[in-house]
Amino acid sequence: MTPYLPRQERANGTAVVIFPGGGYQHLAMGHEGIDVANWLAGRGITAFVVRYRLGPRYHHPVMLGDAQRAIRTARSRAEEFGVDPHRIGVIGFSAGGHLASTTGTHFDAGSPTSDDPIERASSRPDFMLLIYPVITMRESVAHGGSRLNLLGAHPDSALVQLLSNETQVTRDTPPTFIVHSSDDRTVPVENSLLLYRALRAASVPVEMHVFEHGGHGFGLAATDPVLSAWTTLCESWMRRRGLLTPR
Repeated sequence: MTPYLPRQERANGTAVVIFPGGGYQHLAMGHEGIDVANWLAGRGITAFVVRYRLGPRYHHPVMLGDAQRAIRTARSRAEEFGVDPHRIGVIGFSAGGHLASTTGTHFDAGSPTSDDPIERASSRPDFMLLIYPVITMRESVAHGGSRLNLLGAHPDSALVQLLSNETQVTRDTPPTFIVHSSDDRTVPVENSLLLYRALRAASVPVEMHVFEHGGHGFGLAATDPVLSAWTTLCESWMRRRGLLTPR
C-alpha cells in the first residue's frame, strides 16, 4: 500500500484506498492507480494505492483479505496520516471495482481483543467510488476473466452468490458513486445497474452516471472532454457529502 499525500495546506482529512483493475490477473497501476492517487491528492485527499494479490495463483478470500487489511491500516494509522477515521473510502476500477464493492458488502467492526492493533480497526469503507466495476459473478453478466481468477474454474454456487455483490447489499452498505458507459463491451453496464437497483432497494444513498460512449478502462479519461466530466461529478458528490471540507 503506497500513500500519496496532499499538500499540508490542502489536506482535508478524507482518505481513499485505491484498487486498480486488471481482471484479478494484473494491475493497471498507472492510469487506474498512480494517476488516480495524484488526482485525489490534488483535491486534498490522502490516497493509498493497493497492490493486492492476484489469480490464478490466489483466489478468494485472499484478495478481500488484502483489501480489508489496507482499509484497517489506513484507519488504525489515521492520526499519523492526518486522516479522519470516519472519512475513509474506497475507489475501484473494473475488477478493482468488484474488490471495492466487496469491501462495502463484506466487512466487520474489527477484533477488539486482537494483539495486532491494525486488526482492531473496522474494515468498512465510509463511502465507495466504483468506476466501470465488475459487480456480479453470475455467468450471464459477469466478466469471465475476473470470475475465473477470483473464484477458479468451477466455483460452488454459494460462492458465486456470495461474491455477486448486488445480492449482498444491506442498509449498512456505504453511500456509493458509480460511473459506467453504455458501450462497455468488457464489463457490461448491467453490472452497475444491478448494484444501483440493490442500493436503491436498501435505501443506501447512491448516484450513478452512465455515459453513452466510453468503452472500458478509460481511467480519468483526461483526453476526452465529455467522459472526463466524471471526475468533476465525483468531486461534486464528495463535496455534497462533506468529504472535501476540512475536518
